[in-house]
Amino acid sequence: MNKSRPTTILDTCVRLIIPFYLVYAIYVLVHGHYSPGGGFQAGVVLAVSVILVQLVQDPNPRWGLGRDAAVVFACLGTFMYAGIGLLTMAWGGNMLDYGVLPLGEVEAEVRALGTLGIEIGVTMAVMGVFVVIFNLLRGEE
Repeated sequence: MNKSRPTTILDTCVRLIIPFYLVYAIYVLVHGHYSPGGGFQAGVVLAVSVILVQLVQDPNPRWGLGRDAAVVFACLGTFMYAGIGLLTMAWGGNMLDYGVLPLGEVEAEVRALGTLGIEIGVTMAVMGVFVVIFNLLRGEE
């Protein structure tokens, strides 16, 4: 990798585009309940935004995920997904049967909240894994 400082133009462009990436990732995550898309796609968009910052602001990005933080995100996302699935079984339902969760009275709303929890877990896991893969390919250990 080139360890030189980023150009002002490239750094400014990245600073301008990253907020739109982040908003779009949140949109994809939330809109994934009703259409194709959701956790995986939102995780990839978030990972791309982190990777883009790391590429442009190398070697010392002003923000981003280091190796340890990315592993923590990947693990937390996986545990969140598994935890919600196990909670549904603890309340007498099948794995990932969100209707049995004690989150409200309207079953459709409970299912929507359960799905959102799962999608957030998938987003965190995918983002963490992609950033870890990028950092490993980049030569960081």
